[in-house]
Amino acid sequence: MDKGEALTNQLIRYVISLTNDGNLDKLTSLASDCILITSKGKALKPKTIGQKKYVDAINDNTITIAIGPAGTGKTYLAVALAVKAFRNHEVNRIILTRPAVEAGEKLGFLPGDLQNKVDPYLRPLYDALLEMFGAESFQKHFERGSIEVAPLAYMRGRTLDDSFIILDEAQNTTREQMKMFLTRMGFNSKVVITGDSTQIDLPSSVRSGLLEASKVLKNIEDISIIKLDNSDVVRHHLVQKIVRAYEKYERAAAEKRTKSNDKN
Repeated sequence: MDKGEALTNQLIRYVISLTNDGNLDKLTSLASDCILITSKGKALKPKTIGQKKYVDAINDNTITIAIGPAGTGKTYLAVALAVKAFRNHEVNRIILTRPAVEAGEKLGFLPGDLQNKVDPYLRPLYDALLEMFGAESFQKHFERGSIEVAPLAYMRGRTLDDSFIILDEAQNTTREQMKMFLTRMGFNSKVVITGDSTQIDLPSSVRSGLLEASKVLKNIEDISIIKLDNSDVVRHHLVQKIVRAYEKYERAAAEKRTKSNDKN
């Protein structure tokens, strides 16, 4: 509080949870850890201990994989760090991508050309960039090609040097797509992969590339795998309660299936 932090209901609830867990001493590490100032003058910084570990992992590693529920700031913080690296001339480009899972069936019914059809999938990425750059600056960099927002399929066959690359919604990549993406990285690039293992939209017979990558790559140096949980949710407090309720429901359902299988 002595660092100029705004006293919000969310922060109060988080302080209480840290106190109950005996971790209140860790709160001070968040206060001064500003990533950047947005176009509207807002200081952007990690708000939970988990987010702080995530930000540190991105800074310290070439590839970071973050898995966690909605509202934990996985994409938003990654975009903020990409903008910071770009402003500091550490990279020449920001590349944001995500898979359009339903592209094969539903995009064909939407009006417009291909870019118009994939834009709805990429809108959250545009929104984050607009907030941090401001509309005029974003448009300038976008037209120059310094910022690229594109579906994952556009990454095939490319080598991405001097870039900060973010793959969002990675739980919806296949193992082939994930391997393709990971091997696009060139020299002086940083990669962040984010996803939510509870929101996989792939057919049940298709294994998520995110889940496989988190196991295959876990012991490789310069690759960090971060797990965020409901304590790191920074949206409306009801989002945290919703995440917890679904986790409880899914655990109970899994236990019920296990017991049923044991009986059979």
